[in-house]
Amino acid sequence: MAWGLRNLNSESNMAAVAAEPDARDWAKILAPYGKPGNTRGIFEIAVTTLPLIGLWVLAWLLVDAGYWAGLLLTIPAAAFLLRLFLIQHDCGHGAFFSNRTVNDWTGRIIGVFTFTPYYFWKHTHNLHHAGSGNLCRRGFGDISTLTVEEYRAASSWKRLIYRLYRNPIIMFVVGPGYIFLFDQRLPLGQMRKNWRSWGSTMGTNVSIAVVSALLIWLVGFQTFLLIQLPIVLIAASVGVWLFFVQHQFEDSSWDHNDDWNRHEAALHGSSHYDLPQPLRWLTANIGLHHIHHLSSRIPYYRLSRVVKDHPSLKDINRLTLLQSFKCVPLTLWDESSRSMVKFSKAGF
Repeated sequence: MAWGLRNLNSESNMAAVAAEPDARDWAKILAPYGKPGNTRGIFEIAVTTLPLIGLWVLAWLLVDAGYWAGLLLTIPAAAFLLRLFLIQHDCGHGAFFSNRTVNDWTGRIIGVFTFTPYYFWKHTHNLHHAGSGNLCRRGFGDISTLTVEEYRAASSWKRLIYRLYRNPIIMFVVGPGYIFLFDQRLPLGQMRKNWRSWGSTMGTNVSIAVVSALLIWLVGFQTFLLIQLPIVLIAASVGVWLFFVQHQFEDSSWDHNDDWNRHEAALHGSSHYDLPQPLRWLTANIGLHHIHHLSSRIPYYRLSRVVKDHPSLKDINRLTLLQSFKCVPLTLWDESSRSMVKFSKAGF
């Protein structure tokens, strides 16, 4: 009798495993969640922009009165600026409002405040989604990643550049500021191929100059820099950190063209960065990145509903805040072990 029960339980477990949807099935299951709500979208913009404006004004008043501690307010302000960027991110996927034109114009306007030319970023980010986890399609909106064999075959100069690029100070402090303040002002590589990237970038630059001039006229050049610069730099660094953790974890997934599958790469090549509240709210559920990559049309405010309805998705590639710091030294993709490894583990 006991044997029969064990056998029955074993068969039930096998059936449950067999019934678990694969990545392609999950994409179909999640499709109905990809319906933006316009009223919810307006609400999300309001609860993001109003605190950002309020914190900026309060920091200005405190600094103008001589209270330099007011600069501490740039930290929460940066969090709301990052959240605003994630609204722009959803607009780029057509996932924030139901109307494409409204999405695009919302994204363009937000881009002035996030220092991100909307069309240029939208184009490169969609290329990232289309080739995520594909070793033959790297280089578009992603963290540069070499395989162990590529690094072994590289020249000493290329190895040095790659090691500098992968240094945490460059990756999370110097690099983000360079990207958002300078590189996105004139992203030459893409603009030579696409005139809309040129128009998007120049239009954003002019708008940034106008808004900055108005703020400088209102608060003064020094106060403007003291407040705006740290907000942008902090938001940029945290944004790059999130993107890094979402794709550069140990059990990620990379393949060459012949073995690459878009749905499998989306689900298993992106992490579930399981942050505590309120960080989950401030980062607009972007930690549910495996679900986002599998179905990018789902608005961020519905991603938590997906996990609630389908709890088995929660444990796929799950990383806690503490575990995420272990991703920093992972630098190379080892095709033999199918994992991200440190330079030292690869023998370098």
